[in-house]
Amino acid sequence: MNYKHLYYFLQVAKSGGVLRASELLHLTPQTISGQIQLLEEALGRALFAKSGRGLALTETGRVVLGYAQDIFSLGTELEEAVRDQSAKGRALEFRVGVVDAVPKSITYRLLEPATQLPEPVRIVCREWKLDSLLAELALHRLDLVISDAPIPPSASVRAFSHRLGTSGVSFFAAPALLDRCVGGFPGCLDGAPMLMPGEDSALGQRLRAWFQTQSLHPRIVGEFDDTALAKEFGRHGVGFFVSPTVLSREIEQQFNVKTVGVCAQVVDEFFAISVERRITHPCVVAITQSARNELFAPPSKGRPARRATPG
Repeated sequence: MNYKHLYYFLQVAKSGGVLRASELLHLTPQTISGQIQLLEEALGRALFAKSGRGLALTETGRVVLGYAQDIFSLGTELEEAVRDQSAKGRALEFRVGVVDAVPKSITYRLLEPATQLPEPVRIVCREWKLDSLLAELALHRLDLVISDAPIPPSASVRAFSHRLGTSGVSFFAAPALLDRCVGGFPGCLDGAPMLMPGEDSALGQRLRAWFQTQSLHPRIVGEFDDTALAKEFGRHGVGFFVSPTVLSREIEQQFNVKTVGVCAQVVDEFFAISVERRITHPCVVAITQSARNELFAPPSKGRPARRATPG
């Protein structure tokens, strides 16, 4: 495809006719008409149809217009990115999308190695739902998506899920709430107030299944897509909440709560999703290596073993 022909098509579509586009582009109408005809021949479909004294887009023309706008919008972003890179000492911009169900502490620990590279890096983070982030990834507006689930089979995006690691989950409660608990873990959860991850989250679905297998019926007093907000409610004693076990010590200190029990049967998984089958981006390489060798490494390889409660 000749992108100059596509550009002429875009200008005609935006201006509403060949004559107006020729004035904007400082070309003869015959030249522009000839270029668009070549584009139509390349695509094998008509892009315009006569409508009175003017032109109207065909159905194919409307489809092509959408792609043309995206293509030249990305071209503009490319120019701006290169200019920004030069203006900021050639900092490498790393654009990351984070699924809102991923704990903020996990996100920070995963992204931190990218800030330690020899070359300067500028991280741009976007938080959203997985399907929206995958759409941005497909348009190359993101370099990476960090998710609590791999790409769903129904996704039409051509991308690859790279497992970063897994962690069991721990249940936490404020001291005042814990004092009112009856029985040991996990029986103490039966009928207890519970702050649950959102219904659509992978962890929320696993927890609900585990409660059923254990014949536990906690009283759900809140559901949260934002895990930080769930912890804030939990620290004030509204209900029990869960978080990856790898963060246990940090959560106890930060939120002044206590670990009620550890559940190894329910795991929180984390994935790096990219358009690369083989990871080459330096920031993504640093993230995946650190996650697998340190953050989610077995106790013998990195982090010390933590106290576990059967469950």
